[in-house]
Amino acid sequence: MLFKVFALDLFVVKVVMKIMMIKNFLIINCIGKDDKLGLRINKDFFIHHFESQKVGNDRLVFEILNFLGRHSVTLDHEFSIIINQGPGSFSGIRISLAVAKGIEISKSIKLFGFKNKDLSDFDQKSIEKLIEKNLIEKKLIKPIYIS
Repeated sequence: MLFKVFALDLFVVKVVMKIMMIKNFLIINCIGKDDKLGLRINKDFFIHHFESQKVGNDRLVFEILNFLGRHSVTLDHEFSIIINQGPGSFSGIRISLAVAKGIEISKSIKLFGFKNKDLSDFDQKSIEKLIEKNLIEKKLIKPIYIS
């Protein structure tokens, strides 16, 4: 019984720590259909839609930099990126993972991933539920592609 209580307390502590870690974030949803970026900065939430057919490495970087610039965002160790790991377009997921990993390395930010099925709507409330329910993960090794 003591072990179950300890395990539950440890889980609660991990969830609370993750929520506290992810205060300001960029969320990248680039899976080949209805691609968009979301940004939460100082409790405000913004969404940017873009054409998925025109997205490539350079285009996604351009869209992200313009989106962050419009909202005067500074990337630092307190900022996080949350990325959709699929299922979805092989190219879209690979490109978004590569761009997010590059930003993580160059700016020392935190990088998390989520599965498409876990996010019901692309809005602030649904994304915060995703974080609260601990449906994001730090390990981005096995994205899910649709062939």
